[in-house]
Amino acid sequence: MTATSTIPDFCQGIKYFGASLPEFDKYAGKAAIAEGKTAIIAANDPNAIYQTLLAADALRYLTLQITATKESGHPGGFASAADVIASLMMLGQKNIFTEVGHHAPGFYSNVFLDRSLEAMGISNVTQLGERFREKHGLLGHLSGQIPGLLGPAGPLGQGQHFAMAAAKLHPNTLFPVTIGDGGLGEPYIMSSFGHFHTAYPEITNFLPILVWNGYSQEHHSMVSLKTNAEMEAYWRGNGFEEVILINAKDFDDANQNGEYVDSTKFSFNQRLEFMKAVLMATDKAAQLALGGKLTVIIIKQLKGAGVHKRGAASHNLYPGDSLEKDYIVAALQERALPPEAWAIVRTNFERSGGGPGAGTVVTEKVFPLPDLGTLPMTEYTVGGDKKVATTAMGELVVAVGKADPNFVVTNADGNAASGINNINVGLKIIHPTSDDTYFQGPNGQVYEPLSEDACAGLAVGLSLLGARTLWCSYESFAINGLPIWQTVTQAMAELRRTTPSTITLFTAGALEQGRNGWTHQRPEIENYFAAMMRNGNIFPLFPCDANSIQVCYEWALGTSNKGITITASKSPLPVRTSFEQTRQALEKGGIILHESEGSKKVVFAVIGDMTLLPVFESAQQLEAAGIGVKIVSVINPRRLYRPSDVMSETSSEADNNFLDDAGFDSLFAGDALIGVTGGTSAMLEPIMLRSNVRRDVFAWKRGETTASAGEIMAYNGLTANALTTRATQLLG
Repeated sequence: MTATSTIPDFCQGIKYFGASLPEFDKYAGKAAIAEGKTAIIAANDPNAIYQTLLAADALRYLTLQITATKESGHPGGFASAADVIASLMMLGQKNIFTEVGHHAPGFYSNVFLDRSLEAMGISNVTQLGERFREKHGLLGHLSGQIPGLLGPAGPLGQGQHFAMAAAKLHPNTLFPVTIGDGGLGEPYIMSSFGHFHTAYPEITNFLPILVWNGYSQEHHSMVSLKTNAEMEAYWRGNGFEEVILINAKDFDDANQNGEYVDSTKFSFNQRLEFMKAVLMATDKAAQLALGGKLTVIIIKQLKGAGVHKRGAASHNLYPGDSLEKDYIVAALQERALPPEAWAIVRTNFERSGGGPGAGTVVTEKVFPLPDLGTLPMTEYTVGGDKKVATTAMGELVVAVGKADPNFVVTNADGNAASGINNINVGLKIIHPTSDDTYFQGPNGQVYEPLSEDACAGLAVGLSLLGARTLWCSYESFAINGLPIWQTVTQAMAELRRTTPSTITLFTAGALEQGRNGWTHQRPEIENYFAAMMRNGNIFPLFPCDANSIQVCYEWALGTSNKGITITASKSPLPVRTSFEQTRQALEKGGIILHESEGSKKVVFAVIGDMTLLPVFESAQQLEAAGIGVKIVSVINPRRLYRPSDVMSETSSEADNNFLDDAGFDSLFAGDALIGVTGGTSAMLEPIMLRSNVRRDVFAWKRGETTASAGEIMAYNGLTANALTTRATQLLG
């Protein structure tokens, strides 16, 4: 630090400042992003190149210091991407996603430098370190609740979905997304790019940035042995028209070994040359992506460039990797900048994009939604003809799509098989081949990749960014798309803005898939939803008929920041409820479908629609023996938990409505209680927790190939005779 230097207030807490840099006065006398501007003048401007290099070093320094403050976190992966992130910022591009949750401390450093974190009370480096990895602070992985950051990142293989969804909703904005080479093989990054580009060839304003640093978390990455030509061919083979690769080794004047080198080891002049190449490549890629060409940038640079260690060893810090550790101290001192350099970086980042990302990125505003008007709901006669519930809901889905052009339905090529071909007819499948036979064409609203990850990814990505969507799937296959759905629902619980709930329709439950055997009989996904109900914003719904499903969907459309699953059969089944009864059930958890008096009373708490068939048959047997029966259709089990069971009050757009004890007793009081479900018994937990009578559960056990739903129910013990026998035993 020079004697005349003044340390900016935001630098409070920086451990080390560097000496004056070569030709600083010549190239950093004033900010390269001029006052009133949102980006540098040109990517080849020497001042801009010099100041971008300062920014990259500032990002590396902060990333290492804040992680070392807590002896925890992941500096290495982001360090090899710092040059391209700095370039994006200098080019005014702040709408940046990542697929790599371990880049979190680098992204926090980025939004700290542009002043976004002041919105959460972080104004200096001391506070930045104090709040890292703390509750109500900067979580270890990106959560989506941090000002200026666009989406969550934790599980690998997800970030591209957010970037593509954002590109669809904001066609004139660039959405870069960093992808680590360690996670490149995760399901299903490249296939999701491929299907999206086939469906929406005109949408190219998302920009993958492959951080090709040779390592994953604990070893070499699986693509570390690819040649440059092979890597380029890989991306081109997956539909990318423009592949821009910048290899740090081409600029190395430090004689580093291996294919992956550290640009911070170059001479200062060569560092500037490398920075120039990255900045110009990033600018070119941005223009290509915004100009209609599917483009990828590949930055090939050693993992850990400019931090404490290199390779996989740089990935994360362990207890003992403190600010006093010798190699941490050495790395920080090597990256240290003088106060005037910090000041110029702060000025550029603050001006970039028109101001702090906390006020400028697309997710800082609520996305406008068109009014849906009155949904064309059809109330079928109770006790009349059997109806297919999913088809009834499909009519409403079509109406939503007609009213909202951004609405998208995703399904892995199975709407017709799920009783919702009316959605295909009304909204059309997005496909480059026009064919009226299959209701497909280039301008549809039904997105049909064969990957559940791609189905869930686009649906939840659009929902998180503010649009309405519906993800449809067979219950048995949906589990392959659940990870990103779970990520987004957690992010929704943390968001500082409202966004439409992410809604699903899961059909063809285990009981309907007898002829296909156990491969199609996998209701274990309900275990996930049962556990997730305790999060506070997850609502699994089980409509009992074609009227009920319409009301469930109507209710879901009116909610915000929630994950709502609707599970229903694709078979014609009796209509048992009116609209008003399901509206009551959505508020109270369930509705009494049948009640009779007798010497004693057994209560059946039933989840699902098809499972009601053996229960009503059992009721006749019990009533014939003089036993009273109450049948309760459990439609919204989340309501049946106690408030203390669920983390509801801390959820964004909290729903704190729980059925009180008196209401619970009015539904389930009796002499014995039997919970019945064609899925997982875990979904019955809230009822079993609160009931004080003798009780038991009938649930799914294992799949088998059978000729009918009745046979598969019998195989799992879900028969009228079994229910009658157990009810009699419980009544003593």
